[in-house]
Amino acid sequence: MENQLEMDIKVPNQTRYLGLIGKIGEDIAYTLKNFKDNRDELAYHINLVLTEAMANAIKHANQNDPNKEVHITINVSQNNLCIKVYDQGQGFDIRDVNIIEPDPTKDHGRGVFLIHSLMDSVSYTRCEHGHVLEMNKSFELDINP
Repeated sequence: MENQLEMDIKVPNQTRYLGLIGKIGEDIAYTLKNFKDNRDELAYHINLVLTEAMANAIKHANQNDPNKEVHITINVSQNNLCIKVYDQGQGFDIRDVNIIEPDPTKDHGRGVFLIHSLMDSVSYTRCEHGHVLEMNKSFELDINP
């Protein structure tokens, strides 16, 4: 299946780029041809998962190290959105984060909870130079616009 859109973004390990990356996510939602559902909601969700994933990569995985970077790929095919956020950190076991209900007494886990809530599939695995958080979202396109 041919991709409608492929993006490859590398950003310095700084939270000041969260808004830019979130805006790119929103813009992707508005460029999907023949998207059937609520485009504003999709734009908000993509912004949210991108900024949460990137914030986690910067703060937790890369430990705010200015010598590291965050690498993001976004692929949109006919009916699927795949976002990958690569970090250069030690990683963690995503199964240790409560994705059913975040613990309000802890200062972590809410981003992973939100990502799991908004995406259809989520995985966090080791890769060549760190780890990758892969998030997938399926959607329907109206084939008779």
